[in-house]
Amino acid sequence: MKDRVVLITGATSGLGAAAAKTFAVQGAKVVFCGRRTKEGLAIEADIRRKGGDATFIQTDVTNEGQVSHLVAETVRLYGTPDVAFNNAGANLYFGPLENMSSEQFVNNMQLNLTGIFHALKYEIVAMKQTGGSIINTASTAGIKGVAQGISAYVAAKHGVIGLTKAAALEQARNQIRINALVISAMATEKWLAGVNKTPGMYEKIAAGMPNGKIATVEDIIPFITFLASDQSKFITGAALAIDGGITAG
Repeated sequence: MKDRVVLITGATSGLGAAAAKTFAVQGAKVVFCGRRTKEGLAIEADIRRKGGDATFIQTDVTNEGQVSHLVAETVRLYGTPDVAFNNAGANLYFGPLENMSSEQFVNNMQLNLTGIFHALKYEIVAMKQTGGSIINTASTAGIKGVAQGISAYVAAKHGVIGLTKAAALEQARNQIRINALVISAMATEKWLAGVNKTPGMYEKIAAGMPNGKIATVEDIIPFITFLASDQSKFITGAALAIDGGITAG
């Protein structure tokens, strides 16, 4: 990754933040974004203190203008992105579908699917002459239905995988590879904060995994750096399950 330009969305915590730090350690020039300025600037400072090159740009991926600015600033600061990791997303509603408002449904789609569309749109324009690798964060909820009151999130993540495949086919001749990560439960700080509110919930979720374990960011990062590298140059349009086997059943 030395001197490659890497753009990451949703990187003020969790997997995105870990990816930003990892790419920087590997010598990449990293631009990353999120909605939380304080957290983003702290990560930028930490990376720079350790000798890495990273720039945080506050961005809400649901705002097309802000995403356009993010990509334009990346090009201005470092040049055309070689890699983009579109990681921004979160479930915004828990509960039965019939109790969900239209606004709650739309908000979920805006963050988890339209946000990916905005990022893809401007990343593709930037990469068209040079090629590159784009990685979208999907979910096991993008492969199978989930009876846990997250229907809007499930719909959005199915959309992410469909969008990934279609865009990959459109851009294959431009040497832009586009793939999706199918990730199950992952022990990020945000996820743990929610799960630990219910005693025994962590253990219950782990017991439901085929391997009996919850993923950590360290389990996922090597697959992200692999997809970003030339070692995966013949992989595009794939939804790759790094999920402990949960979608195999």
